[in-house]
Amino acid sequence: MGSYIEIVFRTISVYLFIILAIRLFGKTELAQLSVTDLVFILLISNSVQNAMVGADSTLLGGLIAAASLFALNFIIKRITYNNKSISKFLQGEPILLVHGGVILKKHLEKVRLTEDELLAAMREHGVDSIHKVDLAVLEADGNISILSNNYQQRSTRKRIPHKVIRKE
Repeated sequence: MGSYIEIVFRTISVYLFIILAIRLFGKTELAQLSVTDLVFILLISNSVQNAMVGADSTLLGGLIAAASLFALNFIIKRITYNNKSISKFLQGEPILLVHGGVILKKHLEKVRLTEDELLAAMREHGVDSIHKVDLAVLEADGNISILSNNYQQRSTRKRIPHKVIRKE
C-alpha cells in the first residue's frame, strides 16, 4: 500500500512541476500546437512517466497514476474557478496584441509571439490587413481573438426596412 501512496505523491509532484514549468517558460498558442510543440509534449510525457510510477510498471500502478492525475486536475479546476488570483497565476490573463490597426510589439515580445504568427492568426480570421484589425487579443487559453473593422461594420450596420407590398 505504501508504494501506491508514493505513486500518488510522485504523480502530483510531476503534475505541479509541469504546470509551473509551462507557466514559467510561457505559452503562446496552446490551442494550436505546432509540430515541435507536439513532439515536446510527447517527449515530456515519456520522460516523466518513470518519475510518476517509479519501479512499479504494473497495470494497477499506471491506473493509480492516471486516477491521481484526474483527481488533481479536477481539484485544480475547482480551485481556479473559485479563486481568481490562483486562476490568473496558473492560466494567465488576456494580453492585447493589436489596437486600432497598430501592433503592440512590446506585448508580442512579452508573450514570445512573432509578427508572422500574429499575421497567420489574422488570416485565419479572414482579415487581410493589419490596418483592418481593431483588436487582437491573446486569450488566457492560448487562442488569438481578432475583431476587425469588417466585424464592426457588420455589427453596427443600420437595418433597412423591407418595402411592404400590399395586394389590392
